[in-house]
Amino acid sequence: MIRKRMAKGMFWLLIVLMLPPVTSVAQISIGSDLSIISYSKPKEYTLGGVTVSGVEYLDKNVIIMLSDLEVGKKIKVPGDAVTDAIRKLWEQGLFDNISVTATKIEGNTIFLNINLKERPRLSKFSFSGIRKTEADDIRDKINLTRGDVITSHLIIRTKNIITKFYADKGYLNAKVVIIEKKNKKKTKLENFRNLLIAIKKNNKVKIGKINIYGNKALSKEAIYNAMKETKSRGYFSPLDSLGPLVISITGDAFTLRFKKIENNFLKYFKDNFQIRIFKGSKYIESDYKDDLNKIIAKYNKQGYRDAHIVKDSVYKINNRNIGINIYIEEGDKYYFRNIKWVGNTIYSSKFLSNVLGIHKGDVYNKELLETNLNYNPNGFDISSLYMNNGYLFFNATPVEVNVENDSIDMEIRIHEGKQARINKVTIKGNTKTNDHVVIRELRTRPGQLFSRSDIIRSTRELANLRYFNAQNINPNIQPNPANGTVDINYSVEEASADQIQLSGGWGYGRVIGTIGLSFNNFSLHNFFKKEAWTPVPSGNGQKLSLNFQTYGADYLSYSVSFTEPWLGGKKPNALTVSYSHSVFSNGLPKADTTRSRFITNGFTIGLGKRLKWPDDFFTLYQAVNIQLYNLTNYAAIFYVGNGNGSYNSLSYEIVLGRNSVDQPMFPRKGSDITLSLEITPPYSLFSNQDYSKLNENDKYKWIEYHKWKLKAYWYFELMDKLVVATRFRFGFLGEYNKDLGVTPFNRFYLGGDGLSGYNNYDGREIIGMRGYTNESVTPDYYKNSNVGGTIFTRYSLELRYPLSLNPSSIIYVQAFFDAGNAWLGVETFDPFTVKRAAGVGIRVYLPMFGMLGLDWAYGFDPIKGLPSANGGHFHFSLNQSLD
Repeated sequence: MIRKRMAKGMFWLLIVLMLPPVTSVAQISIGSDLSIISYSKPKEYTLGGVTVSGVEYLDKNVIIMLSDLEVGKKIKVPGDAVTDAIRKLWEQGLFDNISVTATKIEGNTIFLNINLKERPRLSKFSFSGIRKTEADDIRDKINLTRGDVITSHLIIRTKNIITKFYADKGYLNAKVVIIEKKNKKKTKLENFRNLLIAIKKNNKVKIGKINIYGNKALSKEAIYNAMKETKSRGYFSPLDSLGPLVISITGDAFTLRFKKIENNFLKYFKDNFQIRIFKGSKYIESDYKDDLNKIIAKYNKQGYRDAHIVKDSVYKINNRNIGINIYIEEGDKYYFRNIKWVGNTIYSSKFLSNVLGIHKGDVYNKELLETNLNYNPNGFDISSLYMNNGYLFFNATPVEVNVENDSIDMEIRIHEGKQARINKVTIKGNTKTNDHVVIRELRTRPGQLFSRSDIIRSTRELANLRYFNAQNINPNIQPNPANGTVDINYSVEEASADQIQLSGGWGYGRVIGTIGLSFNNFSLHNFFKKEAWTPVPSGNGQKLSLNFQTYGADYLSYSVSFTEPWLGGKKPNALTVSYSHSVFSNGLPKADTTRSRFITNGFTIGLGKRLKWPDDFFTLYQAVNIQLYNLTNYAAIFYVGNGNGSYNSLSYEIVLGRNSVDQPMFPRKGSDITLSLEITPPYSLFSNQDYSKLNENDKYKWIEYHKWKLKAYWYFELMDKLVVATRFRFGFLGEYNKDLGVTPFNRFYLGGDGLSGYNNYDGREIIGMRGYTNESVTPDYYKNSNVGGTIFTRYSLELRYPLSLNPSSIIYVQAFFDAGNAWLGVETFDPFTVKRAAGVGIRVYLPMFGMLGLDWAYGFDPIKGLPSANGGHFHFSLNQSLD
């Protein structure tokens, strides 16, 4: 009997030991008369009622429900029902102490009370030891809110988040202590606590040294370069080994060992100089692990397929530096030998081998093999060959079938499948833009054979609309192997297409203000529908632009243009109609006989279309332009004639372009090339007048010229997100009649930011060039006036890197070199005699305002007659005015 009681006692002791940790208490006591309850003989009772005590902020009915103690149900006391109730309540993490008490026993009915002590809740938290800006950043990450239950898990989680936050910034030894404090003032919320988060960052820890062991095939420098994020800190210690270097060089010079002198110099600079500018030397564990994989990937590219990291370790050098040891086992170098194709029926093995581009004896490169099989962004690949021809269910599996010495035989197993046709094409996410505006840009149509290149091209066309977030255009391909079809859903995210232009420019000694509105997704069809004005009718892909420019009563200019990109709705033929009006004057009243004024009215109607030959990146634009100039007493400013008279320009313009850039705001690849010609009728060739004897008023009554322009921009990604942009522009303004000469209208003015205004004034074309003041890089003064050039060239080389590609604020920085010049005529033209400049800048694209830019550039070459034209200058650009 004693042994049986001891066994039962041990059983209940085991239950108690399995209950929550000693930091809190969970217990059961049954009344004050313990003789009623026998732990050795649990008795079955009917539960008559359950009460809850000790809680103030929790619902008592919910607590009873969580305990699973049901009134009317038979339970054993002591027994599993009570123990399970305590366990379930403890698992909620809301209590410091739980006890169950039998408050009353009536026959076979028992009444229980659950007595609880709630864990404290968070009232507020604060930081010590860090700046407010850091505290704000951490506050967003730890996500603590008033009323949170303060548990050990919450404390540990908060510490871990803060520790990682500082570790990612290089503070590997940061210490975080969280102190729980009671409210000083007595309040009703006695169970609320304040948390003080004390942070000591200590010194920033950087990678002092990276040691590589076991490398023979690759140099340490090659391995360091493979690690994109993990870099050792720079150092500059020119004096450390300068003495031994001088002694060594002196001895080598006397013995004529010049090659050794060169090697000693290289070793000296390598050992004592390492400048770290673009990459920091922080240790971030996840980046470090990725970089270890990049090392192996680099070995694999060189044919070392068995290369692996034997071991690696991180050790402490001092409080500011850590070191890294990496041990590599390279293995043997392998080569491709025989490559055999299996399962191909559409294309011959010889043709597939030519597309693959890998030959017998080439270094074994698994990454190149996978790229040329599945997706090569810079060229053609096997997968594209099939998938552009409808074979959506195609796959190619490379298998190593034989490894002998240093050679590997490959078997590429092809599963061609059946050609798939497009079943449904749908759009998702276009909340403002009408479906037909999106669908007409797609190259994928129901009934067509599936083509991966058509999907890539469709994505590009949607990005170039500028109505959607270019980063989030996602074609979702849903194949249906059972019936050989595929559904394609294009998921898009609307972006703001409308823009406001507010700018100021400097021209002719005055500040010129510009206000412009561009509605780039306008809907003329809904113009008279009141409910469509939100704030303007939109969704049909049309463009309406309004522009107003002035510097006061002396100058006023406005313009309006409208573009329908799909005239008739069936073909991408873009109709553009525009009108402009400007008035320049000396500000005197109209009745004053000395009032000077220059009035310009312009009208353009143009039609653009997409071409299919030579390829479908080509476009053709044709337009008729009318410019009417009227001068009164304007000789002091505009030198033509005596400053009075009317001049007319009627021209035909044709522009052939090819644009293959991947996206308009931050292009990474592709080109944008246009060649244009603008001509007027050659009036003088059909006239019997002697133009050498006519005055200038009669000479230029009907303006005549032919104008040629070339623009060529190329973009390519040098490395991840680092883009090189090369840009070239050329313009030539020619004459029909030597006696008439080149018109003084429509000339080229080079220099500055391109925002000087007066774009309608005498038809001039303003070309921005950094490092020089506005319109200063023009030929020598003519008749005491800046006449403008008839020929110009401009060259630019830019290195761009994005800080943000978020569609709501695309930001990138750039360094650039500019060169260019303008000439009066062919006889003085020299494309190699240019003005040069270099500088740095930043571009910010905001959907509402377009592309904003700020550049600083230094012009190296002086301008004759304008001593302050070159040198250091800041330039503000709006909507790529410097392009």
